Amino acid sequence: MNDQKMKELIETIVRPLVDYPDNINITEHELERHITFKLTVHKEDIGKVIGKQGRIAKAIRTVVYAAGTSSSKRIQLEIND
Repeated sequence: MNDQKMKELIETIVRPLVDYPDNINITEHELERHITFKLTVHKEDIGKVIGKQGRIAKAIRTVVYAAGTSSSKRIQLEIND
């Protein structure tokens, strides 16, 4: 899965969870062995994206990691506040 499709996947998952979907920002930082996607949302939406005890964040990461298994590089997702 290429980087643009990965960004679209992350946005598709996160958009229904937040109150401010226009404030979703996903950046990528590619290194030799891994790609880090940094997700930034409105400050009021952080709790909705992380969820109780981090359950929603863990579920999002699970889907993203599974989608990235075909890539030769390791995929990471950071949620910034």
